Amino acid sequence: MAESYHAIVRHGAYRQRPGAPSARQPFALSDEGLRQASDCGDALAGMLAEHGLTLDPVVHASRQLRAWQTASGIAGQLRAHGHRVDEIRETSALAERGLGSAANLTVAEIEAVLAGDPRFGAPPPGWKSDSDYRLPLEGAESLSEAGVRVAGHLQAVAEAATGGALTVHVGHGASFRHACAHLGILRRDEVAGLSMFHARALLLCYRGHGRWYHVAGTWKIRAPKDAPVD
Repeated sequence: MAESYHAIVRHGAYRQRPGAPSARQPFALSDEGLRQASDCGDALAGMLAEHGLTLDPVVHASRQLRAWQTASGIAGQLRAHGHRVDEIRETSALAERGLGSAANLTVAEIEAVLAGDPRFGAPPPGWKSDSDYRLPLEGAESLSEAGVRVAGHLQAVAEAATGGALTVHVGHGASFRHACAHLGILRRDEVAGLSMFHARALLLCYRGHGRWYHVAGTWKIRAPKDAPVD
């Protein structure tokens, strides 16, 4: 099969509830995030020109408002550069790690829920950034499980993609990082030390037979004391 290219983009900055794991909060982009989305569209237009690629007219985004707004800002700028964008296709496959019935509670509130439930013990220290820990609550998933879901989306789109085309996927940093580990783009031991910049694309290439490569764009290095966010 011919090579296909895929830009993964973490949403722009948004109005996050303080103290809550970022996950699936329903809030909008901040003014800064809106600017970041537009800038990302300009940068993607430059990436298309630099690598001689065409744009797939479907932009994929998670169902969180901040991802859809980021995709919309990107699409508007790409159209301004003369590229065709027909659709922003929302999908739950690109969502951040789900916390199930604890969605959008703060870390302190989640730990209080577990402490008050005789069925559960206390979560391990640093549970929020533990790739394999899943809250023992209805509908929750681990970061690694979220990565499997996102990797499945990327693989399915790549298998159906037109050679030489660039497809844009807008989602969330932690689930993208874990997806890249499952796809062989990152080593498992690299995931915890990396993050993604808001609304800055990483360009990946799929060459068939499960072979993925990082082509362009820069991971954000996480300082040891940085709190992990999506």
